[in-house]
Amino acid sequence: MYLLTILGNLLIILAISCDPHLHTPMYFFMANLSSADICFSSVTVPKVLVNHVVGSKSISYPQCMTQIYFFITFINMDGFLLSVMACDRYVTICRPLHYTMIMRPRLSVLLVALSWVITNLCAVLYTLLMVQLKFCSNTMDHFFRDPYPILKLCSSDTFINELVVFIEGSMLFLTSFTCVVVSYAYIFSKILKLSSSWGIRKALSTCGSHLTVVSLFYGTVLGVYMHPSSSYSVQDMVASVIFTVVTPLVNPFIYSLRNWDMKGALRKLILRC
Repeated sequence: MYLLTILGNLLIILAISCDPHLHTPMYFFMANLSSADICFSSVTVPKVLVNHVVGSKSISYPQCMTQIYFFITFINMDGFLLSVMACDRYVTICRPLHYTMIMRPRLSVLLVALSWVITNLCAVLYTLLMVQLKFCSNTMDHFFRDPYPILKLCSSDTFINELVVFIEGSMLFLTSFTCVVVSYAYIFSKILKLSSSWGIRKALSTCGSHLTVVSLFYGTVLGVYMHPSSSYSVQDMVASVIFTVVTPLVNPFIYSLRNWDMKGALRKLILRC
């Protein structure tokens, strides 16, 4: 599954890079999402595979803190990119005549760069708070260093850490999620006003793949992290597997199967090889 994740997302990136017709903001964001998905999956899965092969279930403290840092960075990055992509689709459908004027290449690069900066700063803040904690145990029932299960092992007060998780979750996830909801509210309002069935199908095909990915990602992430760490359960562990392993795996297939331009670009790339 991990190799399929890497291969699928790399194909998306290569197809977009090699096809000049896909050098648009929409596909620029998609390529960045594929890059973030590769990194996100690589934060946790390789260590799990290595431990399985060597028969070990341990991880060093520096590796644990490093994993937490990158985990927080890339999970937030996915959320930001999905919200930016939703805004891009809003401009595409609701303001098509102004699209090239609004979604300029410079703005696209700025949005992605700003997303990387914000997510890294949030990850640095949380990781610095984590290294201040003292632990009463070194055993946890999880396949990677998820912040919530780690907080359960602490002997020191975790109020500040949980407060930071809540504030970051509210500011980052709920803000980006609100962006997605508002964008699609305007999009569906516009679609309902279309009289042409062809226009409706085209609008839905433009949004369908992104909406599927958004539902899968936000559904699992909000379900896992928008509650106190004390109530973290086996169901939450299963949900965390979905968004760390399954979502990065299925994203390339969702975008390629529901997007004719992407299908054509992938076909050209494969024939060229």
